[in-house]
Amino acid sequence: MTELAWAEIDLNAIAHNVAELRRVTHPKAKFMAVVKADAYGHGAIEVAKEALKSGAQILGVARISEGLHLRHAGIDAPILVLGYTPPELVSKLIQADLTPTVYSEESARAISDYALSCGKAVRIHIKTDTGMGRLGFAAKQAKSLSDIETIARLPGIEIEGIFTHFATADSRDKSFAKVQLDLFMDFTDKLRRRGVEIPVRHAANSAGIMEMPESHLDMVRAGIAMYGLYPSDETDKIRITLKPVMMLKSRVIHLKSVPAGFAVSYGCTYQTPKPTVIATISIGYADGLNRLLSSRGYMLVRGQRARIAGRVCMDLTMLDVGHIPDVKICDEVVVFGAASVSVDDMASMLNTINYEIVSGITARVVRQYHYK
Repeated sequence: MTELAWAEIDLNAIAHNVAELRRVTHPKAKFMAVVKADAYGHGAIEVAKEALKSGAQILGVARISEGLHLRHAGIDAPILVLGYTPPELVSKLIQADLTPTVYSEESARAISDYALSCGKAVRIHIKTDTGMGRLGFAAKQAKSLSDIETIARLPGIEIEGIFTHFATADSRDKSFAKVQLDLFMDFTDKLRRRGVEIPVRHAANSAGIMEMPESHLDMVRAGIAMYGLYPSDETDKIRITLKPVMMLKSRVIHLKSVPAGFAVSYGCTYQTPKPTVIATISIGYADGLNRLLSSRGYMLVRGQRARIAGRVCMDLTMLDVGHIPDVKICDEVVVFGAASVSVDDMASMLNTINYEIVSGITARVVRQYHYK
């Protein structure tokens, strides 16, 4: 026995998913692999390397720290920081050759000032808000056009790209996403008529790649689908075949035969309905196993589903394995990743999304990379 809780990351599945997504992507569109949040919990460095090897041309991260992490690992591919870069970190961003996202004239001026001071030209991408209500120049406001015109004239800045983000592309009803796309295209057309030519336009997230080919434009951004998970239950699972990348595992570290009416875990909220065997598993909420799975969730022991008995603890969880023969200390336990205990099943039980499940697995869980 070595690790107590670990995540097996199948790099072949990353390669397969990138290939599948590229297969349905317009051949002239560049492919961005989004590896923010430590590659949605899968490990940014290894995933980024595999994605680039499989045909991705650019990486996307949320924060400058994530981009620096990749640079320190020797990754020299273009990296777009999709989120906010504080002015005091602009120097680090430029020194590391990271591409910032800009959605205010003030941040553009900070970048321009530093670029001039060190004699560099900095490529930036402009973020537009077409309906997400989050970050970006408001596409419906004329001032946004004049602000971007001003930015385009700033010394030391080259506007390489412009993008927006869909709010409902993963819904069966694509009407709002199409409104967003139309607004984005109209906005970029108006910029062009004002003399602001921006070579790379991008809007398609995973759902857009899969179901809105008209949104592929000059580049697509593959996020959750690259990890083998569909953006939602409403996305088409027939057109593209994805392979889940992560399998979360733990071990049986204790077995206890108990009578009926035996209380298990904090609060004594669970009592065994009959004589059974309780297995203690070396994973808990400090590893990212949601406490709301207490007495509800299931794991896989010797190929059979075993229900969580009582409250999930910080480091440990108990399972009722009385119906499973020959369970032994050190047996592997599949927390999720198999067909009968999938990430989507867990997300549904918790009334959340698969993104949250995988990105919530903490650093204490060792990532093991392999090619199946």
